Amino acid sequence: MGVAGSPDPRDESEAQRDDRNLAELLQELRVAGLGVQVLFGFLVSLPFTNRFDMLSPAQRDLYLASLVLAAVATALLLGPVAYHRLVFRRGQKESLIRAASVMAITGLAAVGLAVSAAVLLVTSYVAGGLAAALITAFVAGTFGVLWFAFPLARFFLVGDLAVDPVALQVVAQCADRWRSVVQSRAACHHFAQRPLDPRLG
Repeated sequence: MGVAGSPDPRDESEAQRDDRNLAELLQELRVAGLGVQVLFGFLVSLPFTNRFDMLSPAQRDLYLASLVLAAVATALLLGPVAYHRLVFRRGQKESLIRAASVMAITGLAAVGLAVSAAVLLVTSYVAGGLAAALITAFVAGTFGVLWFAFPLARFFLVGDLAVDPVALQVVAQCADRWRSVVQSRAACHHFAQRPLDPRLG
């Protein structure tokens, strides 16, 4: 149930909320998965090009690291889809959403590392030296800030109560109960302070 004045005033049941959360999560994974699959395809085809033999041993190691990170990212971002299909209609949607959220966040971290490693590989081949390090540091920092630092900062600055309508509803109910208790005690205190009726003596 939604709360008046809350940031999320939707009037929906727990099952409806789970369905919405799962649909939003799968849509996000579809977008992220497409990008990492393009990167993975590029990395897989790279050894079959003519210039791959010109890479130094360090660049080959960097290529392997990029390939492994892209493969891990693909597994993590596609994991929720396989999880959903295997537990379909078994009443495990809540646990599915929690596990899928963890896999999505870990997969995004792997994507950021894979892209950063691929950028380092390309820039070290094209420019080399300080330019490659600076460009890679900028790209990795951009991923870290936009994907993790900024959302986490907003989460901790806003606070749980400002974004959780259920918590707001609980607080409102507690305040109403506390107000009724205070009013009842005040009424009892007022009645106790009244003088006794002489006719009752």
